[in-house]
Amino acid sequence: MKADSIGESRGVLVKMVNIHKWFGKVHALKGVDFEVKHSEIVGLVGDNGAGKSTLIKVLSGVYLAEEGEIFFEGRRANITSPGDARKLGIETVYQEQALAPNMSISRNIFMGREPTKALGFMDKKAMDKASMEALRNIRLDVASPDLLITVLSGGQRQGVAIARVLHFEAKLVIMDEPTIALSIKEAHQVLEFIKQLREENISVIFITHNLYHVFPVAERFVILGSGEKIADVEKKDTSIDHLTELIVREPSRL
Repeated sequence: MKADSIGESRGVLVKMVNIHKWFGKVHALKGVDFEVKHSEIVGLVGDNGAGKSTLIKVLSGVYLAEEGEIFFEGRRANITSPGDARKLGIETVYQEQALAPNMSISRNIFMGREPTKALGFMDKKAMDKASMEALRNIRLDVASPDLLITVLSGGQRQGVAIARVLHFEAKLVIMDEPTIALSIKEAHQVLEFIKQLREENISVIFITHNLYHVFPVAERFVILGSGEKIADVEKKDTSIDHLTELIVREPSRL
């Protein structure tokens, strides 16, 4: 398999090939193949213990796979840490959002990557301006970049996390249960944010248990079960009922 041209003609952004992961004697991923095209939203779904989180943690550099290869933009990628993933343009928005609740919006957007002035002081003016621009890009209206995260709704908090990855020019955003524990209105707001990422030509992996949330925005669905890929279907070829049926079946029965 040639590393310098995999999937380029088909517009593939990331391709994971034959990924295996063990935790002691537990074979968590059993030769999983997974790919995401440019500007595509993929729903990664499956029951608890299916391997969804393990797969995306391999892609984001949290875990190392024992076997398999990852290709990004047609080139073999050596992802050994979250820093390696971020350098490629892979960002992850976890369900807990990884936000500091008692810090401002702009401080959260730039956390760990703050711009500085000539003498090394943090450039708050630049941070505030860029933060508000990133929020406007996903149509999140807030009064000030100085608002503390703790005063925001759950949907707004997810918006801040999404604005952060948008500002730092992510090419692929992994979203782990982005609508969990949100109200109907907040979940709808987050789904609109995800659509905005696609409009910015950013690919999204949407990991969730809630098919009713992912179905309206995803173009394709990959179903994992017991560490195996059991289906990879386009939206036009499936339905929520069909996806549910695939998830509840045992892989050995497929």
